[in-house]
Amino acid sequence: MRYYLSSYLFGRDYLLLPNIIAGNGKIGHINNARDFSGSDPARARKYQLQEMNFLSNLGLRTEALDLKKYFGKRDLLNEKLNDLAGVWVSGGNSFVLRQAMYLSHFDDLFLNLSLRQDFVYGGYSAGICVLCGDMTILHRRDDPYDMPYQLFQRPLVQGLGIFKAIYLPHYRSAHIEAP
Repeated sequence: MRYYLSSYLFGRDYLLLPNIIAGNGKIGHINNARDFSGSDPARARKYQLQEMNFLSNLGLRTEALDLKKYFGKRDLLNEKLNDLAGVWVSGGNSFVLRQAMYLSHFDDLFLNLSLRQDFVYGGYSAGICVLCGDMTILHRRDDPYDMPYQLFQRPLVQGLGIFKAIYLPHYRSAHIEAP
């Protein structure tokens, strides 16, 4: 698996994206970090469409990949992921994103995806934070008790475990959450 990670949106090197995405160039856009309680679904969809249009303008084929549609449907999600050359994972609440990954079995499937040389995991903010082992410290930025899917009794703080260290994507940047 190849990674393209940014603090916010697509970063400075976004022109590299078409070169690192192989195969059919089809990207699934995961927007579930924006499912946090009190979010405006219309606003979340607007940002998703903007990001998908940006990727499309780079020559990539994009489609929405809503993990909620795959809750409890591991095989169906596996089939969908195998049809993609990568995923783009947007920012929002890291804990909410992690819940969606768990409920859809994306986290289990991620292990197999990580072995693919022709697959790209791209994203920013929450999309990066879920790649660490332990997300506990992120409670300073995101609410771990925000459980919009109502299937959890306690926060899920275990990340996907790709990185040992936690990444704080907005640290020392111009982003509003930098402090």
